[in-house]
Order: sequence, then structure tokens, then C-alpha cells
Amino acid sequence: MTNEQIADDLAARIASGEYPAHTKLPSNRELAGLYSVSVGTIAQVQRRLRERGLTYGVPGAGVFVEGPEE
Repeated sequence: MTNEQIADDLAARIASGEYPAHTKLPSNRELAGLYSVSVGTIAQVQRRLRERGLTYGVPGAGVFVEGPEE
């Protein structure tokens, strides 16, 4: 899978509610195993998801799904 395909798949999972707003995504290591890619590839995917406004990072805690603006 390409970075864009992985980002699209994770975006679809977020849209479907599999990963609800403000929940933590699996770790980069877990995602790398799920998609059979390197952790570096997942880091690039995470950047794409942030650029799309779908996720946000919390230093030391992980990556979380964005929620609706209030």
C-alpha cells in the first residue's frame, strides 16, 4: 500500500466511527504492523492525516482523532 492509500484507509476508519473523535489512534508501531510497512512510513501517513485536519498530536501521549469544532 502507498502512503496515500494508508491515509485514505485510516480516514475512512475515522469517518465510519471506528476511531471516534478524541480517541487515541494505535501507536505507529501497531499501525506499521497492521499495514505491513515501516514505522517511518506511518510517520509520513500521520503527517498527511494532520494536514487533512483529521488528527492532532499530544506530545508524550500519542495521536488523537480530531473532533468537531465547538
